[in-house]
Amino acid sequence: MTYREINEHLLSLADPEIASHSQRFFKTAPGEYGFGDKFLGIRVPVIRQAVKKFETTSLPVTTKLLKSKYHEIRLFALLLLVSNFSNADENGQEKIYNLYLKNTRYINNWDLVDSTAHKIVGAYLENKDRAVLSTLSKSTSLWRRRIAIISTFHFIRKSQFDDTLNISQQLLDDQEDLIHKAVGWMLREVGKRDKAVETSFLKKHYQTMPRTMLRYAIEKFSQKERQKYLSGKV
Repeated sequence: MTYREINEHLLSLADPEIASHSQRFFKTAPGEYGFGDKFLGIRVPVIRQAVKKFETTSLPVTTKLLKSKYHEIRLFALLLLVSNFSNADENGQEKIYNLYLKNTRYINNWDLVDSTAHKIVGAYLENKDRAVLSTLSKSTSLWRRRIAIISTFHFIRKSQFDDTLNISQQLLDDQEDLIHKAVGWMLREVGKRDKAVETSFLKKHYQTMPRTMLRYAIEKFSQKERQKYLSGKV
């Protein structure tokens, strides 16, 4: 399929009412994290249907779509990369991984990161050197830092927790609320698989980590346990 065919199809799915809600939900006002992003108003299930419809789209066309000014078209391109990555050979996966990291400036909102980073970056690095995650975690880009921690979700699902804990520690002093939430979420996912590993990390850092990060990390704990952490009496 050509870029024009896919772009016109996605534009035809636009819904101004949904777009208006999305502009507010994804914080696109001046000074907010999504400032300047533009929305068409397409629900995610509809975008996923389009991915299936255009699943044979070439990487050059997908890359061009990824650079769209519209959020949903970028999401479409990223979900298409995820789909292609899962079906690609080693060489194909490497191309998609490199394309992803080369174009992180367009992966510029939390939903774009959260639906793709672990499925491309994490999956690609499963049996490789993961030093790139540390580099990403030190980036000045909020979204590259979020990619770093969310990518470790792939390893968590394999009961490999070291990378999550290391990146979490590197991000303890981060100033962005979206990083606090992401780290807390990944720590919670670690705890769902091995609570002892999570609690060991929390006991070292809970008194100094951002409050939002802590709240997310202990969300599945009992009320009594949560109160102990929040009151500093663990």
